[in-house]
Amino acid sequence: MTETSLEDVERSLDRAADLETEEAVSVLRTARQDIEDLGSNPDVDETRRRELEERLDQRIREIKERDAYDSGLGAAMNPEDDDAP
Repeated sequence: MTETSLEDVERSLDRAADLETEEAVSVLRTARQDIEDLGSNPDVDETRRRELEERLDQRIREIKERDAYDSGLGAAMNPEDDDAP
């Protein structure tokens, strides 16, 4: 089995920017697990690993918040709709 590198995780982070919400979150969660697994590898730069871990967490939050905002925005723009806040 080939071990994932920090560069692989970084590529996943970049690739997720071009994906739809569900796909992006899936790719980022997989990358998040990979970055956690790299935490036990003594050859990995721990500072860089933590920075990537924080970027991944932040990107997942941004996507979820954007998705929640986008879904609520439509209802707010059409108050006659049944699902309007």
